[in-house]
Amino acid sequence: MTALNDTRALPSRYLAETHEVVNVSCELADYNMYAQDTALREAVQREGAAWANADLQRFGQLTGAAEYLEQGALANKHLPELETHDRFGNRIDLVKFHPAYHRLMDTAITHGLHSSPWTDPRPGAHVARAAGNYLHTQAEAGHGCPITMTFAAIPTLRLQPDLAAQWAPKITARVYDPRNVPVAQKVGVTIGMAMTEKQGGSDVRANTTQAYPVGQGGPGQMYELVGHKYFVSAPMCDAFLVLAQTAKGLSCFLLPRWRPDGSKNPMQVLRLKKKMGNASNASSETELRGALAWMVGEEGRGVRNIIEMVAMTRFDCMVGSSAGMRMALSQALHHCAHRSAFGKRLVEQPLMQNVLADLALESEAAMVLSLRMARALDERADSRHEDLLVRLMTAVGKYWICKRTPQHAYEAMECIGGSGVMEDSMFPRLFRESPVNAIWEGSGNVQCLDVLRAMAKEPEVVQAFFDELRPTQGQNPHLDAQVRALAQEIKEPAGMEYRARHVVERMALAMQASLLLRVAPDFVADAFCASRLDGQGSFHYGALPRGAQVQAIIERATPRVG
Repeated sequence: MTALNDTRALPSRYLAETHEVVNVSCELADYNMYAQDTALREAVQREGAAWANADLQRFGQLTGAAEYLEQGALANKHLPELETHDRFGNRIDLVKFHPAYHRLMDTAITHGLHSSPWTDPRPGAHVARAAGNYLHTQAEAGHGCPITMTFAAIPTLRLQPDLAAQWAPKITARVYDPRNVPVAQKVGVTIGMAMTEKQGGSDVRANTTQAYPVGQGGPGQMYELVGHKYFVSAPMCDAFLVLAQTAKGLSCFLLPRWRPDGSKNPMQVLRLKKKMGNASNASSETELRGALAWMVGEEGRGVRNIIEMVAMTRFDCMVGSSAGMRMALSQALHHCAHRSAFGKRLVEQPLMQNVLADLALESEAAMVLSLRMARALDERADSRHEDLLVRLMTAVGKYWICKRTPQHAYEAMECIGGSGVMEDSMFPRLFRESPVNAIWEGSGNVQCLDVLRAMAKEPEVVQAFFDELRPTQGQNPHLDAQVRALAQEIKEPAGMEYRARHVVERMALAMQASLLLRVAPDFVADAFCASRLDGQGSFHYGALPRGAQVQAIIERATPRVG
């Protein structure tokens, strides 16, 4: 044997082991998402769901487990696949999912994320459900679309008591049954919605799908729907709330995937959408070719009848985007606690502290507003003030929180550096998911116009908004100035639509600041007000003013493993 073939004779510089793996981070896994989230635990207690603490502790342990977090990665790696026909040529319109997706759906439904406020409407029910949704979305966001739609369908279905009596028990059952079989064979079902058409988008009054009565017609009666729907998420749901035109205008219908006689309803899936984000969730284009459906609520009042469902889905957009912020922040904080550069851990370096603390402020403010609105949902039936807040602040919060999420995700990704861009990390998924909620359920402009409509239709919402801010009057000069300026701006109707984004942004910031002044430590509230309300803030994260207690903010937000 020659020396060249004998590795024992080679100098060490030729050996394969070139370095030790040091100064790298590790997976953020096997931690309790709930126990390690101080701000969330405080919010749950404060907003009326202290009774759910033990359940949320157990759920946080589940969602933070390494094995469970892997389900989220698998569901996004192995995408849904459409089979329009079986091998014999029969139309089946079947979407197949990876087992990880079914695992996520089963967990969400078993834990009541699709129904708990309806089946157990105690004080704090919406808060507890929102907190659970916040935790589960951090593991994976895409499956949340059918969960949200199923949850949100109940208020609209209740407008048609006979249909609600038939469907609600199966909608609210904590049983996940993904089989492609008629509803009669199932204990639990899921509900989707199909509103959007090519020519209209958010302008659903431009819809052309027609509904033809089978018999006398009217609320609760059977129709045949003919037309198309350009964006139908979760096409494997068991039924869909659909908007279609009748002789009296746009009306709302419940359309099941199967007819009562057990034959397939001709709601035909043409293709699955090729989305940049929300990959685990199938979204589709469909044709309605005489599909049977039942009218929900008064004929010609379709938009009004379905608006309660839309309000609930928009609320979940707030919660989902807040959850995305929390996971992005957690990943960044965890990485920076382990990684060193230039002789110090990243989390110890002043400029990185500024960035991390700023990201933490945004995350906590989003969550606090979302759970405050959850309490408003809990109390709206008994409180005019809370009902008015829901009507106004759902649109305000949906606009602002969802709009802030993409930049937040990117900045957190930059904290990781090059490794954050790699597909084997969570960040590409978080980043691709980040714009989805801002666009779905009404884009930013739609939310702002809805705010203006609410203010014009029910001026009381404006008074309710300022009443909600009143407890913190005089506590912070930045907020006081913001509120005065905002009150003056709202009084000036000229050009309001042109200025709508600016007005809604200021409303969101004022509400977040007021809430933080009431409920958060001074070092959080003061830094938020100083950085967001003084008019000198940066468009980018990491420009907190001097004096901000960044180390305390970071310590409050950092998740701990072990």
